[in-house]
This record gives sequence, structure tokens and C-alpha cells, in this order.
Amino acid sequence: MMLPQIKYLSLASVSALVLLVSACGDGNQGTAPTGGGAAGSDISGKVLVDGSSTVFPISEAMAEEFQKANPNVRVTVGSSGTGGGFKKFCNNETDITGASRPIKPSEVELCKKGNVEYIEIPAALDGLSVVVNPKNDFVECLTVQELKTMWEPAAQGKISNWNQIRPSFPNQRLGLYGAGTDSGTYDYFTAAIVGKEGDSRGDYTASEDDNVLVQGVSTDTNGLGFFGYAYYEQNKDKLKVLSIDNGQGCVKPSPETIADGSYQPLNRPEFIYLKKSALSRPEVKAFVDFYIAKENANLVSQVGYVALPDNILEAIQARIDKGTTGSVFEGEGSTIGVKLEDLLKKE
Repeated sequence: MMLPQIKYLSLASVSALVLLVSACGDGNQGTAPTGGGAAGSDISGKVLVDGSSTVFPISEAMAEEFQKANPNVRVTVGSSGTGGGFKKFCNNETDITGASRPIKPSEVELCKKGNVEYIEIPAALDGLSVVVNPKNDFVECLTVQELKTMWEPAAQGKISNWNQIRPSFPNQRLGLYGAGTDSGTYDYFTAAIVGKEGDSRGDYTASEDDNVLVQGVSTDTNGLGFFGYAYYEQNKDKLKVLSIDNGQGCVKPSPETIADGSYQPLNRPEFIYLKKSALSRPEVKAFVDFYIAKENANLVSQVGYVALPDNILEAIQARIDKGTTGSVFEGEGSTIGVKLEDLLKKE
């Protein structure tokens, strides 16, 4: 299995990526919805959403606001993790699935078997956040190498105390909390930090539910965990977020460092994947239009992520209107960022 290439993602790269793919579709030009993407109240039906726990807060917020404008539509949002969500999605059990990494080759094949064509839609930017208990007074910043020392497979059963990470740290137990193996966050973190997707020690407290990880770190004075930035934002009173040094100095995740791409290598895009056949149903089309309408980008910010700029949201709307299917990552999974010249070769 080829190791994922470790590249870096900036907001400009995401912008160029979406615009490039839109330009490679057919010649019809889509337009962004007006009025916040809200549909008429005469629309009825059900929309089934599942997938990433990281994307869950965005989908939940969108569903709540959409249903206010469309009371006859029921939007159900689940949180099975990125991997679990793709299994349901490719088995035709859901209309939309959230993902905190691009679709994997195995999932591409699963969707082919299920005759599911999908539209890949960037939904927001995130900074995967490393947190400790607020009573921890000895660490403010960790290097990527120190994180690797904690999480690589060779650490299992051997790296158990903080002073094994850095001699100046106290000789105290190291409690680790992280995403479960069915999570896109797990895939992305291991690719970015360990160097191979899905490769880590197994002796840590794992969960696809980020709230479980928040609870674990907040009650363990020696704890350290990782999850999407929104979960830190929502729980900053009981967590302490660390800066990460990727060789260019310590950088803390924030809306500013996530937007400008300086929080590396844990900057990442969040996605929703839409089943193309579901677009024929007015309730699904209306919900997706609402989800990416620029008038509703404030909901992304409110839950703790970084919204995409207006011109990119308009380009995404054009992709949906044209029904452009497939992944611009070609099903590579957790590729950490992308180079535009690579995209040009692929298209």
C-alpha cells in the first residue's frame, strides 16, 4: 500500500481546487441560491444524513435551520464516523454522508457495487486540535515528532509516561484519547503525524464519538487527545489546546491559522458526499442548496469551523447543479493537502 503523500492545504488551494473542478464540468453555469437557500414550505419528505462526527455539528445546525423554513421536511442526522457513514451511504441507506477526509479506494469500490454515484462537496475548513487537561501546566506546544513518539505503533506498551516524550516533562502517566479506527479523523491524524493512514498504537481510549473524548481528557489530569476544532471551541472551558511545531515554530489552531493554512500539518477540509440520484427529490436538492448557500456560512462559523468564502460556495453550487460526480482526490483517502499541478494532470 502506498503511503499518503504529506502535502499541505491552504484556503487558497481549496479555492483553486473547487474552481478548477467546476471549470472542468460541462459548459452550463450554475448559480447560487438566493434567500439563504431556503425552499418553500410546501416541500415535504425526508433527508437522511450520516457520517463523520466532526462534520456532525455542521449538518446538525444546517438541519435545524432548514427545518424551520421547511417544517414539512424531516432531516435526520446521524454520526457513525466517516468510515461507518460511507458504508451506509454506498449501501443506499442515506442521501448524504459527512467525511473528515476524502473517500478511500475501498469506499469508491463499495459505492460502485451499490450503484451509488456521488458528488464530493467541500463544506468547511478544520484544524484537527490536540488538547490536554486544563490542569496540565507543563506543556504548551508539541512537535510533530513528539506526537509521533506518542502515537506510532512502536509506542504501544512502551511509551506510557510524559517524561518519555520530553525529559523536562514530569514522570507522570500519559493518558491518550483519540478517534476510533472507523473515523476519518483517525485516518487523517495518523497520515499527518505517523506518516501512514490507519497506523498507530492500539492501547488508547478510542471512540468515534468526539464528546466521549472530550469527557475523557477533561476528567484525566494526565490526558491528551485529538479531534476537530469545533469540539475544542464548544468545550474550551474544560480543555487546553496545544500549539503544534511542524518545524516552523509553534502554531495554535484558531480561525485565523486554519483559514490562512499556517496550522500545519493538521489543517484539513471537511466534506459532505451527496448521492447524485437523490438530487431528483426536491427536499434533498433544497437541503443541499441550503447547506452550501453563502447566506448560511455563518452557521459553519457558529459551530466552530472556518467557512469557505462566497466565491467558492458559488463554485460548489455550480458543481451540484451540473451534477459533477467523483472525487478530485481520485479516492486516495487522507492525502494531506493537494497541489494544483497534480489536479491538472488528473483532470
